[in-house]
Amino acid sequence: MRNLGILVFILALVACQPQSEPQTQSDPAVVKLGQDTGGSAAGDFGPPQGEPVQAILTSAPNVPPPVNRDYPAKVIVDMEVRELDMEISEGVTYTFWTFGGTVPGSFIRIRQGDTVEFHLKNHPDSKMPHNIDLHAVTGPGGGASSSFAAPGHEAVFSFKALNQGLYVYHCATAPVGMHVANGMYGLILVEPPEGLPPVDKEYYVMQGEFYTVGKYREKGHQPFDMQKAIEENATYVLFNGSEGALVGEHAIKASVGDNVRLFVGNGGPNLVSSFHVIGEIFDKVYQEGGSRYQENVQTTLVPAGGSAMTEFRVEVPGTFVIVDHSIFRAFNKGALGMLKVDGEDNLPVYSGKEVDNVYLGDKVVAADLAAVTEITEARITGTATKAQRIQAGKVLYNGTCSVCHQQSGEGIEGVFPPLAGSDYMLTEPTEHAIEIVLNGLTGPVTVNGVTYNSVMPPMSQLNDDEIADILSFVFNSWGNDGDVVSADQVATVRAGTDRSEGAAH
Repeated sequence: MRNLGILVFILALVACQPQSEPQTQSDPAVVKLGQDTGGSAAGDFGPPQGEPVQAILTSAPNVPPPVNRDYPAKVIVDMEVRELDMEISEGVTYTFWTFGGTVPGSFIRIRQGDTVEFHLKNHPDSKMPHNIDLHAVTGPGGGASSSFAAPGHEAVFSFKALNQGLYVYHCATAPVGMHVANGMYGLILVEPPEGLPPVDKEYYVMQGEFYTVGKYREKGHQPFDMQKAIEENATYVLFNGSEGALVGEHAIKASVGDNVRLFVGNGGPNLVSSFHVIGEIFDKVYQEGGSRYQENVQTTLVPAGGSAMTEFRVEVPGTFVIVDHSIFRAFNKGALGMLKVDGEDNLPVYSGKEVDNVYLGDKVVAADLAAVTEITEARITGTATKAQRIQAGKVLYNGTCSVCHQQSGEGIEGVFPPLAGSDYMLTEPTEHAIEIVLNGLTGPVTVNGVTYNSVMPPMSQLNDDEIADILSFVFNSWGNDGDVVSADQVATVRAGTDRSEGAAH
């Protein structure tokens, strides 16, 4: 009986407490990012108000300004499909199919409750019909059947943006995978009614993979390889459509103390991204582009056809490397970008040095890779000079070999042998050096009277031109006076090398 009396007393106290006013999901003033938004049932704020608004579209990594509107509007989006030959890597071109002339397609920014009138034009020079499936659309196909446009034609349809969030759009014309693999994807942001919390910098980063007939960085124009795509064996995994899109002078930028928001998408068509910024921790991650966030995240998964919003404050200056942490994709397929942060050092937070050339290799200074493009063009015309080959080889050496053998060619004492003045390299036939690069070398070797016992892994993933240029650089640098190596010589040695099934060749 005594316990029952206590319980009655507690219930009476609770009943006497003042109650807050109930919050209704239909009232946009109380819908806060990270809380229950009520889904599409709460996203219809009535018919459009005011004059129609022309959407501001931007190319990656740029983002349109915040909507800054407290009412639903009719928003007109004009987008043109273009099929364009563009650079996918230095000296490598590819025929991209694009929304708005870029990969990824133009960034679209609207408000929840807006009615979008979408105009999709297919340029007369296109060879294929195209359409668009926007994941932000509530309706069969996401607009795909309503937006089909043959070359030289325009399709128009409309939809109401009922759900806030960050959404992928892509082409959905058969064969769908091929259209997506050729670069036909982008992001549309549907802001909550009150907008997103303000930040200092916003950027647009979208991952996608490409399947080419030639190997990674094989020079010239590369066509699409359907069988590789079906097998999900990507040649390139890239941010913003090319290997140089976010490195060197194209890196995104911030200053110490800035709050940075990244709108991250994954066009796929096949691979899930393990998105990571080396040296930063995401303060918030809106997983899968939704309304709720996780805090203090190191790496976030972004599914194919999905997205994420990441927010973080930059505390120290330097170069922060953006990668897919499925790490071979970063350093051997191209999924690497940079965030360059300027400002004063913050030694109590970090006392280390700036990321160095050895870590990032040939991606540190993207302009240096112009030497690779130059010799590629010279080879096509048959005018490649010894100097051009050596300069291209230097760039490739810095990105592949300098970690162990050093940029000076002096190696590391007691560990990795020198290449400068190396009797082991310079007194043997050229084919001997080619064999080492292709097949690796394990066990003790004596160079200039000193024995080294280390491992050089095989570099057979490099193509014939790359190996030839690297060795031409080595044979003609640091006082060495040797041969210029040809791609034909490398091809001959490669053809005579037995490899297990599946090994790089």
